Parts: sequence; structure tokens; C-alpha cells
Amino acid sequence: MKITAHELRQKYIDFFKEKKHKQIASASLIPENDPTVLFTTAGMHPLVPFLMGEPHAQGTRLVDFQKCIRTGDIDEVGDAFHHTFFEMLGNWSLGDYFKKETIEWSFEFLTDEKWLGLPIEKLAVTCFEGDDDAPRDEESAEIWKSMGVSEDKIIFMPKSENWWGPAGETGPCGPDTEMFYYIGPDEPGKDSNPGNDEENWVEIWNDVFMQYNKTSDGNYEPLVQKNVDTGMGLERTLAVMNGLSDNYRTELFWPVIQKIEELSGKRYGQSQEVTLAMRVIADHIKASVMILGDEHAVAPSNVDQGYILRRLIRRAIRQSKQIGIEKDFTVKIAQVVTKMMVETYPEIRENELSIYDELKKEEEKFRETLEKGEKEFKKMSKDKKIDGKEAFILFSTYGFPFEMTKEMAKEIGVEINEQEFLEEFKKHQKLSKTASVGKFKGGLADASEETKQLHTAAHLLLAALRKVLGDHVEQKGSNITPERLRFDFSHTEKMTDDQKTEVEKLVNEAIEKDYSVSYEEMSLDEAKELGAMGVFESKYGEKVKVYTVGEGKDIFSKEICGGPHVERTGGLGKFKIKKEQSSSAGVRRIKAVLE
Repeated sequence: MKITAHELRQKYIDFFKEKKHKQIASASLIPENDPTVLFTTAGMHPLVPFLMGEPHAQGTRLVDFQKCIRTGDIDEVGDAFHHTFFEMLGNWSLGDYFKKETIEWSFEFLTDEKWLGLPIEKLAVTCFEGDDDAPRDEESAEIWKSMGVSEDKIIFMPKSENWWGPAGETGPCGPDTEMFYYIGPDEPGKDSNPGNDEENWVEIWNDVFMQYNKTSDGNYEPLVQKNVDTGMGLERTLAVMNGLSDNYRTELFWPVIQKIEELSGKRYGQSQEVTLAMRVIADHIKASVMILGDEHAVAPSNVDQGYILRRLIRRAIRQSKQIGIEKDFTVKIAQVVTKMMVETYPEIRENELSIYDELKKEEEKFRETLEKGEKEFKKMSKDKKIDGKEAFILFSTYGFPFEMTKEMAKEIGVEINEQEFLEEFKKHQKLSKTASVGKFKGGLADASEETKQLHTAAHLLLAALRKVLGDHVEQKGSNITPERLRFDFSHTEKMTDDQKTEVEKLVNEAIEKDYSVSYEEMSLDEAKELGAMGVFESKYGEKVKVYTVGEGKDIFSKEICGGPHVERTGGLGKFKIKKEQSSSAGVRRIKAVLE
């Protein structure tokens, strides 16, 4: 069955709506209030508080398509199926149905002619083989057998393959069952399966059974609320449905590849090197556009999400040189991506000019860096050697990213001692925070008391800022660890010392009054009528939670939010602003603590 990306998204949503799921909108690529990862890596990420038991305004059955970024695979990009930015189709059970319904519905959607109509003989599944932490998942295997999947196509795999989560260091996780489609020649033989014939089997869907919570000491406790988290890769399934063994030939990439062909004068597929370069450019520029066009857009920088963004843009530029694109090209490719994605993700339109502006600036800056760095690299590597200290000089003196030095060294058969590079880095106290997972412990993912307190304090802070600075102030993002809160808000000028003191005073008065913190569920329109503040309203569904601090005539704050919060403000401690600074154009940032 030939199918478009729009049709595939819609079929998935329609199928699960028939199964009484409510559709929720895609969350931002930059996780709100969760510092355990830099980006939203899967559809489950924005739902962690609800997977931990917080009630969701839309109920216990949800369905969505979610934009995601995974940075662990950046160096893998270049094959037919790995991407930095990708879309996940997902359905969710928050303590509602479990394995039986999930597997039966997955099978129905994949094989029923009304939906995808894939032949059962080209499907295989994997299940968790069990270990010291959790038993073998015989239950899932038995359900697949009852659906008619052949026993030789049900494979048990270890935790490294068939276990999902947690998204950070702690949180919900559990065994999964994964679905694969055969893309090899003819029909799959009896002995061919995803465990021994990886080349011919493509994973398209993953059903995760969240039965456990991983604690900070590494133990796995059974969850009181058992959840289901599923994810179907849009790009891979689209390729399979259209008989393609290469995601880059689908409509989600092909217009970009064609533009790269036009700019380079080369043809996709003419050689391994050209194909690899074109895939990296297409993937990285698309991911960059989606990050720059996000509701919580970040700019290229040397830390956190900005560092990953810079790395993506710079890798794409380096690959463009390999295939003969010497002039500015990132904006031309970004325009193709924008046209392709804006209907599904309209937030890109609002940020379109800044997307192009940031890409142009980064490309100009990096072409100069690249030229100087490559010359220096050639000098250093004349004797086919380059050590960590030299790699650090390239980074600190010439602004040449370590990953790029490593890549270039690999191309000439040289391995760099990464530990030596990091030691140099630490000596100069410049260690960049580039980890893509496990950056901090805590965050709302573990719903600890400290994060609940700081999250509640963030509500008080927003209300106080609006009282002191004016009604133009809106929340533009936040990031909470158990130690501190970071809060971004719309305001063009630096706050004065008097304004900061007044904000602190208002927040601390609200804490002293020991206000109650309560919530009601209502429609978005009702919330607006009540005057509730809302962050990025487009992401909310039909029903929202409105949290109120105070009661009766003495209401301090009323805000649309997912939670979790404390029940009263009295136990928060003393609120203290540690720093106020610029975050981006028209956005200020406050770092604060509770003492």
C-alpha cells in the first residue's frame, strides 16, 4: 500500500481514537522542567509525571505523534535508517489496559487491510529474555502466538535490546516487545529473524510495558500504576509501506536530497562517500531546523542543547565540502525542510526568519574555523599521529570541535586518546556540558519533594514577575533540579536590583501565607475565561489542569500546568534569586533556590 506521511499519521490517530484514546499534541523538543536529558528523546518523555501517577487531564488513554531528537546516534547517521530528528507515533495507557490489548491492537493496525495491511509472514517480534532484575516475558510471546505469529519469528533478547527506559537515570521503565518488518529479497526463511539477520529486518514499532521504577540506587521497584508506552517510527514505517529500503527516498527526506544534488552537482547513490555525505547533510540540517523552529528554540552555543545544535550544523558543513558545496547552502536546504514540515508543525512558521538567520551566522563563522582548523590538523597529523593535547589546542585555539578532530583522525586511521583530551579540557575549567543523557539526577522525572517545591515556587515567581514587571511577562521555559530552578520569561530589559528584591518579597510573602495549592480539570476555553496563564497553549488537548495558589478572594496564581506540586506553600522555605541574565532576544532568565 502506497501511503503519504500525512496519511500514516492520520491512520494511526484514527485507529486509536476508535479504541477510545484522546489525541494530545506534540510537546516541545526541549524538555520542560526535566533536566535529566537535553532533548525530548521519545514520546514518553513529556508524560513522565503522568506515568508516575499524576492524573492526566485527557484521561488514561492517549495517542499522539511526537517530534524527537536523539543525540546518541549522531555518529551513526549515514545508514538508511538512523536519524537525529524523527517522529514517533505513540499510544499510551496510564494504568488502564496492559499487554493483551496493546499487542492485539499493534497486530491489528499492522495487518488489517483497513489499516496498514502488512503481510503477517513478513513480521517478526522480539521479547525480553529476563535477567536478575526482571523475569522472562513469556506473557507477551504467548499473546503474539495467539495472534498467529510463527514461533520461529518470536525471539527472546537481552535487556540491551528489549528493555526501555528510564529516560534519565531514574524513573519508569520495563520490558518491551519490538516489531520488525522483512525488507530482504523473496520471503524470509524459517531461520531468518531480527536476532541473526539484522540487515533484512527493520524495527518499526516498540511496545513498552512500564512495570518498574528504577531508583537512584539502581534497584527496580514494581510500579503501583502499570503503564503502556508505544512508539512507531514514522520514517521507517513510511519507507516500508512504500516498498523502500532507504528512509532518505521517502517524502520526508527526498526533496532535501534533491536540493543537495542540485547544489553539489553530484547524484545520490553514485558512490558510498557521496551517499553518506548527502544523508548526513539532509539529516543534520533537518534536525537543526526543527530545533531552531521549536517553541523553546535554542541558538547554537558551546553548552547544552546549543552545543548539540552547533555540532549538527558544523558536521553538515564539513560534509558539504566533501561533495563540492563550497558556498553558503544551509539556508537553501532549510527552506526546503521548512516547506515540508510547517503544515504538521506550524511553530516553524513563527520562527522561520530566525532559523535562517542563525544558520547563516553559524555557517559563515564555521567556514573560517574549518579552513584554519583543517590546515592545523594537517600539520599536526603529518606523522599519522595526533594526541589529546593537540586535539585540545585545535579546540581551544581554533574553535575546532573535538568530535570533528576525532572524525578526521579516523579517516586517516588514527585514534585519539579521548581521556587525555578531557583532562586538558578540565585543566582549563572549560568542560562543556554535552552529555545527552544523565546530565543531572532528579528533575520532575523522579517527582522528588524538592522538585515539587521548586516547581510550585516557579508558579509564585511567574505571578510575582507579572505584578512587578507587567502583564507582558509570560513563561518561556523552565528547568528544575532538586537544587535550583531556572526560569525563562519574556522581558526585554535587565531587571534592576529593586525589581529583584520586590519579586523575592512577593514570593516569600506568598510562602508565609501558607496558601493552599489545588487544581481543577476544565476545557482550555474555560481556563482562558478564568484568566489562567498557559505556556505554549497549542500543545494542550481538549482538557487541561488549572492549578490555583490561594483561595476565595485571595488568589496569588492561576496557571495551566501538568504538575506535580506541593499541597501548601508554607513548607517551601525562603525563596532567593541567585542570578538574572539574558537568555535570548527578548527573553530573560532567573536562577533561584529555596533555602
